[in-house]
Amino acid sequence: MSFRVGLTGGIGSGKSTVAALFAELGVPVIDTDLISHQLTQPGGAAIPAIRSAFGEDYINATGALDRTKMRQLVFSDSAAKQRLEKILHPLILAQAKSLAESRPGPYVLLVVPLLFETPDFQNWLDHTVVVDCPVETQIARATARSDLSEQTVRAIIARQFTRTQRLELANDVIVNDGTLSELYPQIAHLHQSYLKLAEISN
Repeated sequence: MSFRVGLTGGIGSGKSTVAALFAELGVPVIDTDLISHQLTQPGGAAIPAIRSAFGEDYINATGALDRTKMRQLVFSDSAAKQRLEKILHPLILAQAKSLAESRPGPYVLLVVPLLFETPDFQNWLDHTVVVDCPVETQIARATARSDLSEQTVRAIIARQFTRTQRLELANDVIVNDGTLSELYPQIAHLHQSYLKLAEISN
């Protein structure tokens, strides 16, 4: 079993960019957002339970989860958010475990946006690293790359753990408030550190 490193950070912090740089070093990367999308595509394993819990209104014409409608619901209804998480989180974790076991290499990197908000993930991982940047940078990046408004991004940030909470819980921190060239040395250093930790753990 490979050593398991969980990568997390708030919306717009640059998790995908950091994960891609680890992948360039040959590290197997598992993205739980991608798993979630697969589970909620037409024929996805989560669709029957979502249909049963929320009704046909939340399944679009193709048979996939209507993500826009569901996002609006879970923002306004915390009970609905918990219902959705109870469906998705166990399926995502099971798939992540299966993928982690099949990946070769000393360690595997798992990108988990709500890592610290999800105890089952936190308990399974061996080590955690947070991608950190100022909130205003998160908002600028998130609105530039998607159709989300600033108000929506701020609402998402408000529902996630705070920067301070993430920094307190993380084993390591990657500061991503500058250029790509400033990211490379941090990732190279952590990569060597994780290779050593994996060697010790194995």
